[in-house]
Amino acid sequence: MGGFQGGLGSLSLLSDAESRSISAENPTGARGGGAKAPTPESPHPSHRLGEGWKVRPAINIAPGETVVLADIEGPAIINHIWITLRETGLRDCVIRLYWDNEKTPSVESPIADFFANAHGLRYNVNSIPVNVNPSGGFNSYWQMPFRKRCRIEVENQHWNELRGFFYQFDYSLTEVPDDAAYFHAQWRRSITTRENPEHVILDGVKGQGHYIGTALSWTQMSDGWWGEGEVKFYLDGDGKYPTICGTGTEDYFGGAWCFGETYSAPYLGYPLWTRDEDDVPKHGLYRWHVLDPIRFKEDLKVTVQALGWWADKTFQPLTDEIDSVAFWYQTEPHAAFPDLPGPEGRWPRTKRDWGGS
Repeated sequence: MGGFQGGLGSLSLLSDAESRSISAENPTGARGGGAKAPTPESPHPSHRLGEGWKVRPAINIAPGETVVLADIEGPAIINHIWITLRETGLRDCVIRLYWDNEKTPSVESPIADFFANAHGLRYNVNSIPVNVNPSGGFNSYWQMPFRKRCRIEVENQHWNELRGFFYQFDYSLTEVPDDAAYFHAQWRRSITTRENPEHVILDGVKGQGHYIGTALSWTQMSDGWWGEGEVKFYLDGDGKYPTICGTGTEDYFGGAWCFGETYSAPYLGYPLWTRDEDDVPKHGLYRWHVLDPIRFKEDLKVTVQALGWWADKTFQPLTDEIDSVAFWYQTEPHAAFPDLPGPEGRWPRTKRDWGGS
């Protein structure tokens, strides 16, 4: 058996795959390459113990610095990613993944959003492919195969040094089947308008693949119900009308009747709802298409509408701010992503930004 295994039923099966892991203690992932940082001098926490005793568990990233966290020769499969960092970097640190020497990233997102944490906040997510555990342990179990090379970068776009950035990438050196597609993730932001109350989650995808998930950050401009809009999937040449159309935002995320409370489940969740007198309402949601991937052969576009209610019980177009990360697999090459806004274009909004008092 190769490295493509999953579920408890396959754990007893032998495999020729070789397990490797990259962290600050073993930055190359080499066999026997861990815990080799030089013996520290006082007053380092491990100076009494010496080499091999948690000398370099994390790194610091200077303002504006881009660090290559992993550079792996394939064929291989990334099985698990774990990261934790200070809260100042949740929206100001950008993670990028490149497959097989490509020039543009297949994954580009603020770090917290990649792990379904919205609005630069840190909170628990209890799903199967993504877990965020106390106090800010970010875990991804999306399987990421590649054939030639994987490069993982993090850029610190914060104005201060980011101290104490921890990471670990667990992967298998193994053959990759011909029909295995490449993992992609893309962040986008919209401020919807009365004239066009719609956020584009994903567009411009060309080639064959399948859509596997949505992480959504929703900031309300005003009070009231905000989730009446539908999520739509335009597949393989669809024009004005989509092939797949849901019945409402809360329905797409597995809830009903305006939610009423938060929840976090294996494949979908609404783990964040915040509201106080000093801020506007904010929501964080996720939906993983693990058992129901959206297949496409030529192209894909995904949108969500921003709709509430007028007093006369007709739909009200909303002017809300919506951020999203789309997750999908596809054949390469992929289309270049839209330019990622700078940190000021990603910072969470507050009542002051909307002109509230």
